Order: sequence, then structure tokens, then C-alpha cells
Amino acid sequence: MEYTAIKLVKRPEIAITPDLFEVVRLETPPLEDGQFLIKQTHMSLDPAMKGWMMPDRDSYIPPVELGDVMRSGGIGEIVDSKNSGFPIGARVQGLTGWTEYLVSNGQGMNLVPEGIPSEAVLCVLALPGMTAYQGLMNVGKPKAGETIVVSAAAGSVGSMVGQIAKAEGLNVIGTAGTDEKCQWLVDDLGFDAAINYKSESLQAELAAAAPNGVDLYFENTGGVVQHAVFELMNAHGRIMVCGMISDYNTLTPSAGPNWVPIIKKRLTIQGFTMPDHYDKIPGMIQAMSKYLMEGKIKYRAHSLDGLESAIDGINLLFTGGNTGKLMVKL
Repeated sequence: MEYTAIKLVKRPEIAITPDLFEVVRLETPPLEDGQFLIKQTHMSLDPAMKGWMMPDRDSYIPPVELGDVMRSGGIGEIVDSKNSGFPIGARVQGLTGWTEYLVSNGQGMNLVPEGIPSEAVLCVLALPGMTAYQGLMNVGKPKAGETIVVSAAAGSVGSMVGQIAKAEGLNVIGTAGTDEKCQWLVDDLGFDAAINYKSESLQAELAAAAPNGVDLYFENTGGVVQHAVFELMNAHGRIMVCGMISDYNTLTPSAGPNWVPIIKKRLTIQGFTMPDHYDKIPGMIQAMSKYLMEGKIKYRAHSLDGLESAIDGINLLFTGGNTGKLMVKL
């Protein structure tokens, strides 16, 4: 059976452009014992993909090799199987790639709980939700009553972080790039405050929203928000560094804050990535499913149609043009 896939054939210089990709037709191979065939139904688009396209071999995960199918997470249905643990008709999630079909032996794949819509799976139980949970709960170790600031709070990871934090009894402040996104964070997701980071009074607005200072900062962006929040960190504060999206499409990274306050305030700053924690994913899926079933987590999906829509659509992540978790429906 023939299917469509998209390969990475060129490295980006700064922007992600259509010439980086090649749309190809491939043939599904016969299954070997232990393998199964997945028909992908929903494919995730995430900022980390920009890093995966780059040639850096000192990063947390090897780059996508030129000529290989572009890497991504996704969810799909098993349509053929020679693996008793992954029967026909079951849904799975994991690293899938920009492809309509793929063969797996189960490594890195997790069965999806029944009764949860596929969009909810990608928004809450896939990479964004796992990243949010790992960064907040296992790295940040929040305590009820503390104050957290989340940058890119209307994004796929940030929106999950803020809602988990509210469920755990924290005072939650988000930053986002439009007034509409800020209103969504407060009115729909229950954030205590949300601030447009483009505001000329960003520092003052953050200080007013956090009169007792900031205990935790979930860093997704870098840039102006990082500097503003850093000034407000309390002693023994924790900063979880998840992303630097403001620097992903620039040749020269922005300068970070001075390190003297790290000493004076005894701050803990920790970067993390999910490939180090794949063994924890089944437990995190259970925890996030519980929040979802209890109505403590809401989500908003921004869906594109058709595999090839990913080629241009991925840039919505870097322009702020997406309104919710960005995904492709196949």
C-alpha cells in the first residue's frame, strides 16, 4: 500500500522554508513478528522541531538526518498487527513522524486510554502535557500558596503548566502575545493574572500581579519576559528552563540576566528535556488523565488539514499565529 511522507532534505538557516522538505510516496513494508502498522490520525507540531532540524549533535537528541522522514509526535490507530500487546483497533501515541503510516515494534509507543478524544490526547497526554508535568511537578516541586509565572502561557506547554499549577493550589500568572490570549488564560483556564508581554509596562504589571514575589518561573521564551521575571524571583526560587522560542529564529541569542542574583537569592535554574524521562511517561499519563477527568484541565486545539499543511503551518509556532495546541489532522 502506498502512502505519503515528508522527508527533511535540507537544514534551515534561520527560517523554516518549504525547500527544506520533500514530499514522497512510499510503500508499507510487510510486518515482521512483534511489529504493527499505524495509520496516523493526528500529528503534533511543536517548537522543538526547529532544533531537531539543525545539525547540532551535542543537543539532547540527535538531529533528523537529511533524507529521513521529519520527526514529530502523533497519535494513530493500529490497522495491522503481529504484536499481541498492540492489537488492531487500538490507539497509540508516540514519535511518529510526518507520515500517513508507520511501522513500529512498540518502543516509545503508549496505548491511549479509551474514551479520550484524539485532540485531547495530543493537547494533554502527549508531549506538551508530559513536558508540563515533568517540568512543574518533578523539576519545580511546587508548594501550595506559591506564585508561578509561565511564559508563552497560551501555548501547548504553558497552558498545561498553568492549569496543573492551579490544581495544585498555586497563584498563577501567565504571559502571552495578544490580549485575546491573555483573556482566554484568565476567563477560561482560571489563571489569576495574564499579561501581554508586548506591554510597555511589563515589569510593573508583573510586579503588581505578584506582590509577594515569584517562587517559580516556567521558562518557554527567553527575551524580555525572562529579564522581567528574574528581577522578581524570591529567595530559593526555582526556574524550569523548557524553551527559548524567542531565540529560535535569530542568529544571535539574546543576552541573559546577570548571575549575581542567583547567588544572593540561592536560585535553582534547571534545564530539562523529555527524552531523559520517557520511563516516567506512563505514570504521567495517569496523572494528567486524572486532572482531565476531574475537569481541572481544558485545552484548545488549532488544527490544520492534511499532511502537507505542516510544511508552512509549522511557522505559526514562531509567529504566534496559532490559537492553541498546533496539530495536523490526517
